[in-house]
Amino acid sequence: MSEKIVFMGTASFSKKVLQMLIDEHYDVVGVVTQPDRYVGRKHVLHMSDVKELALAHNIPVVQPERIRSDYADVLALEPDLIITAAYGQIVPNAILQAPRLGCINVHASLLPRHRGGAPVQRAIIEGDHKTGVTIMYMAEKMDAGDIISQAATQITDEDTLGSLYDRLAYMGAKLLKETLPSIMNGTNTRLPQNPELVTFSPIIKREDEHLDWNTSVRDVFNKVRGLNPAPGCFSDYEGTKVKIWEGHIHNCENAMSHHGDQPNGTIVKIFKDAIGVKANDGIYLITSLQVPGKKRMAVKDYLNGKNIFEVGHCFK
Repeated sequence: MSEKIVFMGTASFSKKVLQMLIDEHYDVVGVVTQPDRYVGRKHVLHMSDVKELALAHNIPVVQPERIRSDYADVLALEPDLIITAAYGQIVPNAILQAPRLGCINVHASLLPRHRGGAPVQRAIIEGDHKTGVTIMYMAEKMDAGDIISQAATQITDEDTLGSLYDRLAYMGAKLLKETLPSIMNGTNTRLPQNPELVTFSPIIKREDEHLDWNTSVRDVFNKVRGLNPAPGCFSDYEGTKVKIWEGHIHNCENAMSHHGDQPNGTIVKIFKDAIGVKANDGIYLITSLQVPGKKRMAVKDYLNGKNIFEVGHCFK
C-alpha cells in the first residue's frame, strides 16, 4: 500500500485496529498515543498497548501531552490518511484538515447514538438492545462526522462491559479492513448523521459508579454489568464501601410480595450464594463483591468467612 497512514489510539480497542493495519501491510508511518503514565501503588511507568505494539514493529511513536497545541510532529509525518480509535484526546482542526484522504475514526457505537467517551458502558447501562461500530469521517465537533460504514451486534443479558468491548474491538478492526479499500480509492459512501437522533455518552465519573437502589432492578442489573470489569460499582453498607461486581435479577414472581414496605437497599435475604437486595421494583441478587482490604470474590466464598451483612440492614 503506497498511501501513508498515521494511526492514533491508546486503549486495547485501538490495539486490535492497529494490528489489522499491520497484518494487512498498510504503510503505517507513525503511531500517536497517550503519554506513558505511572500506575498502581508501586507507581510503575506504563506504556499503552498501542505503543508496545508499534515499537514491536519499529513504527515511530509520538506522544504529545496535549495534541491540541502540540501536533507538529504528527504533521511532519505527512500522512495521506489518519485513522483514530479510542485515542483519548480531542484532535485539532489543523490535523483534521491535513491528510489528503481525510481523518477517519473507528467508534464503538451506532452513531449518532452514544457520541462521546463511554459509548460501550452507556449502551449497557441505558439498556440498549443493540450497539455496534461506526467508521466515520472526523469533524471538529466530537463524533459528529459523516458515517462511512456500520456493523451491529445484539446486547444480551450475559454481556458485561468486558465481553462487549472485546467483541466491538474485533468488529471495529474487521469493519475497517472491509471499508478501507473504498476510502483509498474514493468510492466510499458518506451519510450525514441525523441530529434528531444524537445522544451523548460522557466518560464515567466517580459519581456514576454509585449504585442507586431507588431505581428499577433492571437499572441496577445494567449498571453493574456496564462497569464490569472496570471501574466497578459501589454501594455504602453501614459506613463500608462495598464493590458489587456481579449479580442478577431474582426471577421469583413473588419476590417483592413480602418486602414492599421495606426501604430500597434493604437486604431481604441471604442465600448460600447470593445476597438479595431490594430495588424499587424487584430483588437484585449480588453474587460477586469486594469489601475493603479483600480481593473480589464470589458471595458463596465470602459467606464462608467473616460476614458483615445482615438481613434487614441497608445498602445506600
